[in-house]
Amino acid sequence: MNDTVSTEALVEKFDKLQATIGIIGLGYVGLPLALAACTAKYKVIGFDIDGSKVDQINRGQSYIKHIGGEELTKHIKSGYLRCTADFTELAKADAILICVPTPLTRHREPDLHFVEATARTIAKHLRRGQLIVLESTTYPGTTTDVVKPILDATGLVCGRDYFLAFSPEREDPGNKDFSTGTIPKVVGGEGADALKLTSILYGKLTQKIVTVSTTATAEAVKLTENIFRAVNIALVNELKIIYDAMGIDVWEVIDAAKSKPFGYMAFYPGPGIGGHCIPVDPFYLTWKAREYEISTHFIELAGEINSVMPKWVVDRLSLALDQRFQRGLTGAKILLVGLAYKRNVDDLRESPSLKLIELMQARGAKVDYYDPFIPVVPPLREHAGLVGWRSVDWSKDTLAGYDAAIIATDHDDVDYAALARHSRLVVDCHNACARHGIKGDNIIRA
Repeated sequence: MNDTVSTEALVEKFDKLQATIGIIGLGYVGLPLALAACTAKYKVIGFDIDGSKVDQINRGQSYIKHIGGEELTKHIKSGYLRCTADFTELAKADAILICVPTPLTRHREPDLHFVEATARTIAKHLRRGQLIVLESTTYPGTTTDVVKPILDATGLVCGRDYFLAFSPEREDPGNKDFSTGTIPKVVGGEGADALKLTSILYGKLTQKIVTVSTTATAEAVKLTENIFRAVNIALVNELKIIYDAMGIDVWEVIDAAKSKPFGYMAFYPGPGIGGHCIPVDPFYLTWKAREYEISTHFIELAGEINSVMPKWVVDRLSLALDQRFQRGLTGAKILLVGLAYKRNVDDLRESPSLKLIELMQARGAKVDYYDPFIPVVPPLREHAGLVGWRSVDWSKDTLAGYDAAIIATDHDDVDYAALARHSRLVVDCHNACARHGIKGDNIIRA
């Protein structure tokens, strides 16, 4: 097989929707991507090491709140979607998309063991004419320096026998305005053929393709997007602390500032940052920059500010308990309203609520939580002691039984009027009460 024939044949397969797409990792990124590929009429094989996830999907049961079981069932019954934990079936895929976690170590350094293990698994089954695309967020150079050498060790040649690219995921769970099919897709390839193939593939899944010159550039795009958010959130978090000391309402300031039609973009403070991107991604660049003897002062400062916000909230709570009820946190009963890292999702990854619980318990408080999206705390990489916790029932008597409630996640499906009416003290980290027109002497912002 010469490389021209191989490339042309694969181009035709993708263009005519005759290719089989393999997606490794069926979480918040991989599962929506699989559904988008099925909607485009590609046949999809989903791969995951978690057999229970595989079984659930094959039964048409979604374990992600914002993905309906009806859509899964439709694609499974039509034959477009099939999931497996048997990775020997990777050989059947014409394109393999890698959607595995890229967390940090305890020392805030990149942990690529999921990516490396996945690349080694692919290498065992790699064949000529396959396209491999990494979607997992990582530092510039990972595709060429980490994934490519593992695949090259098979003896197959990148750009001739197989093709390699990077296309960063841009999922925003719970966002009703944008989906995998409507968010522009950035693509960088190892060579012109890889770029062409990847553009054709994703061009069937999304409305717009944005090509960049290299995989490292595409990797840098994703980091830039999330560093931008991390830095601006840190800025408003710091402003919140400053303005609070001055007796100024930061929420009122932001609302007035965003009336300017140019030169300003509104970001909002909170009890910390969470999710799989913003708390993690900036430190991938920080780590990589050390290789070039560059210090990332700005990024690291933003990380420091955001990381201390849970402590600031707990301090505000403690002060309010002391001023209003002449008691501290020791022995206090606290209800945490919202456990997920953001509004209207069931995702707990890096949620600041977990840190809030840890800090309050360390100071002697008894903490419960209420979250309509998380009835039971699932297995976690950290905070193992919280696994199995259950959301309390929502009632007048329940709310009245706590010394204070903290709005840590501002889900829409919460009766904030009842919370304010029946709680002795409400610490609002998201201005949720004011947004719903609720006022009261028992409500403070933090």
